[in-house]
Amino acid sequence: MTDYVRPALPKQLFYDAAGNVIDYGNRWHDRPGRMPPEDTYSVDSHPERFAPLHTVADALIEHLRQNYEVTVEEGITFARELLKPPDNVLRAVRITPANPDGAPLTFVFTSYPGITVHAGLLHDFPFPQCGCDACDETPESIADELESIVLAVVAGGYKESVDPGAELPIGYQLASDTHRRSGHTRIAGYPAERVAASTTQLRSLADGWQPWLQRSTI
Repeated sequence: MTDYVRPALPKQLFYDAAGNVIDYGNRWHDRPGRMPPEDTYSVDSHPERFAPLHTVADALIEHLRQNYEVTVEEGITFARELLKPPDNVLRAVRITPANPDGAPLTFVFTSYPGITVHAGLLHDFPFPQCGCDACDETPESIADELESIVLAVVAGGYKESVDPGAELPIGYQLASDTHRRSGHTRIAGYPAERVAASTTQLRSLADGWQPWLQRSTI
């Protein structure tokens, strides 16, 4: 097995209306509390800066294909696995581990440009999550999170849950050596059939999704 290595990403320069280079990732460090100006919320000046995320997703897919026992399928129809499939899907790639207790991953490429990863049964992880000027994200910082989540799922650091009696019944936990993340949400918006089927399957995964089987090098 070989370690995952992020491909080299292009150096990009973007300019504001005055012709100054925008220092994404550091724009608000000099402001009180590092709070962005009000007029930068819901404004996305240069979404094209996130195009390198497609390159990162392709590298992750190839890494998983080469190093794990998986089935890789590509087709727009796999975007339907998202809870709310967007209208701007370019590609969708589903990776199913040979281990039935391993969480499948579906990578959905959008023309925004961005990536949404559907992990397991009930959760979508969009990259970027927002992308507005106020958030001041960079392709590199988002790639860090994308890689961390995907590799945590593959390593067995992912758990999903459905607790019908809870106020926020649908939950997940992600854990790796460098990343911990969890969340809970309401059941509204989830197809009832999907929740029912997922609840049954997740009951058999008391310890969460298991690590993917590594491909033999012999």
